Amino acid sequence: MANAAKHKHNLVRSAVRLFRRQGYSATGVQQILELSAAPKGSLYHYFPDGKEAIGEAAVELAGAMVADTLEQLAAKHGSPSAFLAAYFKQYADWMEESDFQSGCPIATTLLETAPLSEPITAAGVAAVDSWIEIIASVFKRSGIETRMARQRAELVIASLEGSLILSRIRRSKTPILNVGRALSKLVD
Repeated sequence: MANAAKHKHNLVRSAVRLFRRQGYSATGVQQILELSAAPKGSLYHYFPDGKEAIGEAAVELAGAMVADTLEQLAAKHGSPSAFLAAYFKQYADWMEESDFQSGCPIATTLLETAPLSEPITAAGVAAVDSWIEIIASVFKRSGIETRMARQRAELVIASLEGSLILSRIRRSKTPILNVGRALSKLVD
């Protein structure tokens, strides 16, 4: 990766990490620069619109990372219940690895910026819609009609987000695993 492209990538990855742990509002541009080890000029070169543009790029990157994970899990697990069990276990493990300081890689940013920031909101809509489509495809493969598959996928996302909050405040991965098990039973 060329040095310049590396700086841009490091800036965005650093923003994802900081926004996920401490929120969009609590994260300063200087923190992003320090964590990324990118020169200050590169931030304004790649993101002339400042922090909002970094927020948009961070939501896009994090959304794509989650979509990649979902696609891998969907390819590996044929049934909706096996897919959900693997998905929720993976999030539970990630939460524990972060010492219960992380959560959804885009939720904190979106909660603080949507709908006020149109670019960040649009990036969030695109990310979540891609997740819903991937999850819905797992349900459709099992014979569930398209509209119902999409509704179930939305339920999965909403349930996961809630379980992440419970996990974080209880400092336990049990809420995520419990919700994953309950959803797996519902879809069988």
